[in-house]
Amino acid sequence: MTHSYLFALTDGGGTVPPELGAARRLVERGHRVTVLGEDSMAPEVAAAGAAFTPWQAAPNRTDRSPDGTSYRDWEIRSPLAQARGMADHMLVGPAAGQALDVTAAVERERPDLVVTSFVALGAMLAAEAEGISFDVLLPNIYTMPAPGMPPMGMGLRPATGRPGRLRDQLVNGASTRLVDKYVLPRLNAVRDEYGLAPVDHTWDQVRRARRLLLLTSQEFDFPAELPANARYVGPVLDDPAWAVDTTWSAPPGDAPLVLVALSSTFQDQAACLQRIIDALGSLPVRGLVTTGPALSPAVLRAPSNVTVVASAPHRDVMRQAALVVTHGGHGTLIKAFAAGLPAVVLHHGRDQADNAIRVTTRGAGVAVRRTAPSSAVARAVRQVVEDPAYARAAEALGAAARRDAESGLLVTELERLTD
Repeated sequence: MTHSYLFALTDGGGTVPPELGAARRLVERGHRVTVLGEDSMAPEVAAAGAAFTPWQAAPNRTDRSPDGTSYRDWEIRSPLAQARGMADHMLVGPAAGQALDVTAAVERERPDLVVTSFVALGAMLAAEAEGISFDVLLPNIYTMPAPGMPPMGMGLRPATGRPGRLRDQLVNGASTRLVDKYVLPRLNAVRDEYGLAPVDHTWDQVRRARRLLLLTSQEFDFPAELPANARYVGPVLDDPAWAVDTTWSAPPGDAPLVLVALSSTFQDQAACLQRIIDALGSLPVRGLVTTGPALSPAVLRAPSNVTVVASAPHRDVMRQAALVVTHGGHGTLIKAFAAGLPAVVLHHGRDQADNAIRVTTRGAGVAVRRTAPSSAVARAVRQVVEDPAYARAAEALGAAARRDAESGLLVTELERLTD
């Protein structure tokens, strides 16, 4: 039996390939899939074989480059400003428009299931108002408060003992109140417009999903008591469509190859990339740097043992590499581990400190400040390349990632429309 799916997605950069990977897998199974998304996602949607409908009432960024209206989160230092920015640009600011667009798409497509990005609160409430089940994709670790899970955003290890549990209780309580301050009244106002009862907390809207599908391996995340509707369904290891068919070549020689891949969205990463390149230039390694669509290779200087390109298929590069240097995005890390590669992480923000602490806790790499000088980056690269223990730990994580990626659990959960 075939089904009809409506994906309501936002362009989160690294979240796009795994989310559209889920859509592609449904298309390959013969299902009808329509993606409601931003114009920047149209080529990726076409490559997935799904129908594309652009957001109309909801915000629709046409590219990922910084401009005067972008959410410049890399510049924000205050927790208050961070919460307000997330509310305005990601969580509740777009919600009313998302609700309008999803309502229209539901009436037009009559889907059996709506599948949304984690931040698309308006899409969730519209599906709820239409009486259609919705699933939420989390192409990452579990990011909402949960017993046993350290608070997000700070790069914390799991709590131990009573002081640690008190830490989690206080920090999670404070962060929930902060998000609710800027999101909850506006979210409940939109819910009221659609005849829905108010929710007590912002994350209650997400938890109302039929399924919370975590596109990662449970072995990568920290253990915690998750809601009954949460499922670890394995990572989606697809490269973005814009990188799949690009040609690349590493510098000549047989020295270890180091892949450098920071964010595909702009996080003011040029200076950090240059320090990484300078570090590789001082070592007996070869480097391949992919800048992604957010940054031109022309802004970087490279020594003879480093090649800088806009894009390359990471899956192919990783077959030849010995190490990945990254900002700590989940997609790059999980692909590296699936290839048996350890990592040096220079986390920039967002969820990246939390990913980094999972890497270092498992011994699969080391973390370095994003502002670290090239000499410190060089020491970290040398350390990880020369100590085989890091590669062994990465391979252990990779075995779980490969197993889960091939398990079919993601499609099984999406196709199981009734319990």
